[in-house]
Amino acid sequence: MKYILAILSLLMLLPSLAIAAPTVGSVAPEFKLQDQYGKYHALEDYKGQWLVLYFYPKDDTPGCTTEAGKFRDAQQQFIQSNAVVFGISLDNVASHLDFSNTLQLNFSLLADEEKTVSKSYQVLTDFGIVAYSQRETFIIDPEGRIAHHFDDVDPDSHTDSVLKKLESLITIFN
Repeated sequence: MKYILAILSLLMLLPSLAIAAPTVGSVAPEFKLQDQYGKYHALEDYKGQWLVLYFYPKDDTPGCTTEAGKFRDAQQQFIQSNAVVFGISLDNVASHLDFSNTLQLNFSLLADEEKTVSKSYQVLTDFGIVAYSQRETFIIDPEGRIAHHFDDVDPDSHTDSVLKKLESLITIFN
């Protein structure tokens, strides 16, 4: 029985191992999702701007609250860099609105309820009963290409890392 469970666990992981996340230099996967206010946002709407797409597991959880607060507090720096920040999780619009209001967020949270964007960026973890987006971030350049991918994120220090990387990418891009 122990071996069967081990094999089943391994088989559940295989789909996520088979396809890698979008690579640096590749065209960013398209998206069109609603934010916490019901407004749709699509990748094509932000041509000419830097985008920071940070995926996170769940609204109102400790790490996600810390990370969202850090992005909120750094919004002016992102704006000065001509960058737009989006938080993306599988939570619905109403959950995002509550989370945003509680933290007084000044950026959009996008609801990926159908899991399509999380799948296309290869951050979806789905155990059938429980699904969530892994804590990963993509910086997309003004031409719509992946400029950087953070796959190891510490909610406490991540925003500073993103800002530093964004600054260096902007210097190289220009």
